[in-house]
Amino acid sequence: MRFSKKINCDSCILKCDIYTTLNKDKPGQQLFNPLHAHFKKHDVICKQGTEVTHALFLVKGSAKLYIEGLNHKNITLYILKPPAYIGLLCFFDKPEYSYSVAALEESEVCFIELSLVKKLYVENHDLLLSLNNAFGKSVAAIMKKIISLNQKQARGRFAENLIYLSEMHGSAKFHLGMTRKEVGEMIAISEENAVRLFTEFSKENIISLKGQEIEILDAALLKKINEVG
Repeated sequence: MRFSKKINCDSCILKCDIYTTLNKDKPGQQLFNPLHAHFKKHDVICKQGTEVTHALFLVKGSAKLYIEGLNHKNITLYILKPPAYIGLLCFFDKPEYSYSVAALEESEVCFIELSLVKKLYVENHDLLLSLNNAFGKSVAAIMKKIISLNQKQARGRFAENLIYLSEMHGSAKFHLGMTRKEVGEMIAISEENAVRLFTEFSKENIISLKGQEIEILDAALLKKINEVG
C-alpha cells in the first residue's frame, strides 16, 4: 500500500457523497482532504478484527469482501467495483471490522476521517439517505448469499456466481481476474471442486474457458441451473 496526498478531489471523476455534501454546503472551501491509497493485487485493504478508523471509498480497481473463517477457510460475500464504500457495514456498528477486504487488481482507495462522516451523517439528510441506500444494498447482497449457501447445491451456486460475474462485467465474455481458490471461496467449495465445475461446465458447452477468459455460451441453461439450485 502506498499513500498519496497530492490527489485533488475536484478533478476526480468518481466524487463520493461526502465530498458532494461538503462542496454543496460550503463551496470553494478546502474542507475535504482524504488520504489516497494505492493497493497492489492481493493487498489487504482492511482486516477483520482491526479497528475502524476511516470511511473507505473505492475509486479504481476491484476488491473482494470476505469473512475469515476457521482453519483458513474464507467466504467471499461479494465483489466491490467503483464507486463503492468499503467497510460501510462497520461505520456505525462496532469499533472493529467484522470482515476483510482485499484488492483483486491494482486499486485506489480514499481514506476519509470517520468522525467527519459521522458528523455529516447526522447533520445532512441527503447524505444520510445515500449512505443508508448503500448500506441496504450491502445487506441485501449478504442475505442473498446466505440463502444461496444454505439452499443451493454446488452446481447451482456455481451457475449463480457465473451470472453474477457476467452481470458485474456487463458482458457474457469477461476476464475472470480471480484464482480458482478465490472462485471457490465465493460459493463455499474447495479449490479442487471449483476446478472440477469449471471443467464440467466447459465440457457441457455452457461456458468457454481459456485461462482467465470466460464466455457464457448457453445463458438459458446457466439460468436454469441457477434457478433449480
